[in-house]
Amino acid sequence: MEFLRPATWDEALAAKAEYPTALPISGGTDVMVEMNFDVHRPSAILDLNRIPELRQWEIDGDVVKLGASVPYSRIIDELSEQLPGLAKAAHTVGSPQIRNRGSVGGNLGGASPAGDAHPALLAAGRDVFVEAVSVRGTRLIPIDEFYVGVKRNSLAADELIRTVHIPVADGPQQFSKIGTRNAMVIAVCAFGFALHPKNHTVGTGIGSAAPTPRRAVEAEEYLQGALEERGLWESGGLLGAEVTQRFGELVKAAASPIDDVRGTADYRRHTLAVMARRTLTWCWNDYSKQIRSAA
Repeated sequence: MEFLRPATWDEALAAKAEYPTALPISGGTDVMVEMNFDVHRPSAILDLNRIPELRQWEIDGDVVKLGASVPYSRIIDELSEQLPGLAKAAHTVGSPQIRNRGSVGGNLGGASPAGDAHPALLAAGRDVFVEAVSVRGTRLIPIDEFYVGVKRNSLAADELIRTVHIPVADGPQQFSKIGTRNAMVIAVCAFGFALHPKNHTVGTGIGSAAPTPRRAVEAEEYLQGALEERGLWESGGLLGAEVTQRFGELVKAAASPIDDVRGTADYRRHTLAVMARRTLTWCWNDYSKQIRSAA
């Protein structure tokens, strides 16, 4: 096995071009587990830990450009206001040691449907992009086009993730996760939700209940229509039980889970409906308070 340890970003891109099957590693929280259990034995390892720009973030206008290797612990400490949904998801990742090493870039590279960052990224809106770079150039991949199969993404063999572009939250966001215990657990299923008052839209993200992370598109469209028809964006009034109930049913219908050692398909569908109702209620309560306080 080759071990590649570039000192600069340009060296990393050149190494990936020369060794396109090389497996990138930064935190290693997933990669090392798979290697230790002989699930994955790559021909080469590309160590990105000497690339400082991957551990940086910046705000450009109303977009956070999040370096691929910024650890979850820093997202919690430094970006809870700008990216509240992602920060809540980061809180549920592993242990403090794992949160100090793991990153959104690693979650995206692995593309596991159970990755905790995915529902929050989807819920953050359709203006989330993965910045993929190679010696051939740079492209921005819409988050909806990034996941292409079970643990498969749309990166080309010579591409590396540099940053993830995520809009700064303009409304309340939530994340909920079901596991077999309260910590150090892979999600049985997860759900991300966000209100986007500026453009009167909502965002959803389903995790660990389909071959890939996905949106509940019909649920989003239903809720957006209900909020517009009732003038609730302006009033912040009560949603009504029928709205939250129907929203949960549509989220449940959007999933296509399987039975496995962590839970049954029926249980995953049931819990998704519950999480959808709860996250919607939590976000709407926060939004209503904001409307009343501004009046």
